[in-house]
Amino acid sequence: MGVCAGLADYFGIDPLPLRILAGAGLFFFTVPTLVAYFIAGWVLEDAPDDMFENEAEKKFWRNVRTEPRGTTRDLRHKFRENEERLRTMEAHVTSSEFELNRKFRGLDD
Repeated sequence: MGVCAGLADYFGIDPLPLRILAGAGLFFFTVPTLVAYFIAGWVLEDAPDDMFENEAEKKFWRNVRTEPRGTTRDLRHKFRENEERLRTMEAHVTSSEFELNRKFRGLDD
């Protein structure tokens, strides 16, 4: 039913400890654990299939919950890279060489 995996994803932790805890609960408290598991599986909503576009996006949002400082650092780095690319493009588009090439291409029309 994916209860342990869903709870682990929601809280941003690894599902293995929850599965071990559920297994131990089954061993020591069989009936209450089974009842709680099936109630949780019935009550909790399924995660939407189209929640993430790809695996990289899923990993990113999971890291947001588990390592917010690392995520902030990664975003800052990505924005700096994008800003540098934008500056390079602006420099090219505003250069006299770009304007000259545009005028030469216009002669063919």
